[in-house]
Amino acid sequence: MKSDNLRISEIFYSLQGESRTVGLPTIFIRLTGCPLRCQYCDTSYAFSGGEMQSIASILAQVSEYKTKYITVTGGEPLAQPLCLELLSQLADKGYSVSLETSGAIDVSAVDSRIVKVMDLKTPASAEEPRNLYANVQYLDSKDQVKFVICNAEDYAWSKAKMAEYQLAQKCEILFSPSMGQQDPTELAEWILEDQLPVRFQVQLHKILWGDMAGK
Repeated sequence: MKSDNLRISEIFYSLQGESRTVGLPTIFIRLTGCPLRCQYCDTSYAFSGGEMQSIASILAQVSEYKTKYITVTGGEPLAQPLCLELLSQLADKGYSVSLETSGAIDVSAVDSRIVKVMDLKTPASAEEPRNLYANVQYLDSKDQVKFVICNAEDYAWSKAKMAEYQLAQKCEILFSPSMGQQDPTELAEWILEDQLPVRFQVQLHKILWGDMAGK
């Protein structure tokens, strides 16, 4: 008999700290496990542990909150194949659902109703070789590609990838400074100087709650 259980690190309600829906009250479903080890990762506690929960149990928990916004995150949520079914069932319930994914796992089977927020890992992340560039063909105008930028070299690399894959013509682009590594004001000034068609973002949840955000 096929199991419908997912390993869940946490389900919590907070303000969205990033992406196009920043500031909106959102339910976060954090799946356990990730095959990547980005050097700036702030959710290493989700690499292991967690508890098995059925999709029905997850749906029951999210129904307790009065918001239509849900973000499925990790770890790397797509490392658990059943994540695809969870995403579809959430969309069936009428939620506005976003998926935060590393870009290292195939996104072709993700329900078309889901907003994909996909990283492209920069060289300073220590995981750039894991980027699955074939994923770019599955992005559309509602999706977002995020670059977490650690230094000037990452910025130059990100600009080059934007041009190589014509990302600004496909979806929205997010440039985010890696906290404690890239000065936010400097990154903002680079974006303005180069007149890049990107959304600059900082992590609102960390400004409000610091390292305890999401824990």
